[in-house]
Amino acid sequence: MPTSSRNWPAPAKLNLFLHINGRRQDGYHELQSLFQFVDHCDQLHFTVRQDADITLSPAIDGVANDDNLIVRAARLLQSHCDCSLGVDIELEKVLPMGGGLGGGSSNAATTLVALNRLWQLNLGEDQLAELGLSLGADVPVFVRGLAAVADGVGEILRPVEIAQPWYLVVAPNVAVSTAEIFQAPELTRNSPKLAQPELRPSQWHNDCVGAVIQRYGQVANALGWLIQYAPSQMTGTGSCIFGTFSSQEEALVALADLPDEWRGFVARGCNRSPLLDRALQP
Repeated sequence: MPTSSRNWPAPAKLNLFLHINGRRQDGYHELQSLFQFVDHCDQLHFTVRQDADITLSPAIDGVANDDNLIVRAARLLQSHCDCSLGVDIELEKVLPMGGGLGGGSSNAATTLVALNRLWQLNLGEDQLAELGLSLGADVPVFVRGLAAVADGVGEILRPVEIAQPWYLVVAPNVAVSTAEIFQAPELTRNSPKLAQPELRPSQWHNDCVGAVIQRYGQVANALGWLIQYAPSQMTGTGSCIFGTFSSQEEALVALADLPDEWRGFVARGCNRSPLLDRALQP
């Protein structure tokens, strides 16, 4: 059994569209969305312990280790499999937090996939995805690692093959409250379900945009700036937005003009997560 394994990627995702189809009896919203990964990733490094302790470093400002999805994922897997081993986890964080890129969910999925290997637990993809769902609705798509149309609360996934363009992702210096947006009285909640929406990019939109830009001026400003360069949209409930480019060079030209108050990065869209390729390596 290897005692140490490095460079496990936890990629960002984009919601290429987010349609809200209704409110369910349980209070959650019925959604339809299209997830695609980008090749811009946090990196996790794992060192197996012979005791049951689970550690994470460095600490993340404002997030207690016990609340971090990485630690919660490791403990969930450990408990589910009655595993006596532990792990020291080191996180290289590059994805902005709270921006709709799914960084925390991606970290959790990478932890489940990597520790299933390192602890030699031999759980299948379906079992890992089911465990991941208990941590968050977005975790299963990262576990499965394929671009997908999502229904339900985001947990019903159908893999798709779509174009893999270049994106400029912009992170305004603001954190959007997902709960606040989904409670907004003006939020659109009656978008029709689309059959094979991956074939209808002209109908893609994000039903949360109106409520977000009304409350968060920085997101409105960033979207207004980026749309000058390329077709642009918000991912999830924000605050990150993305523009779609046909070449890396065009995206880099726009990035060079990015106002100083915002952060941004250029990345390629991926229908197959970098995590899946890493899982095939020793």
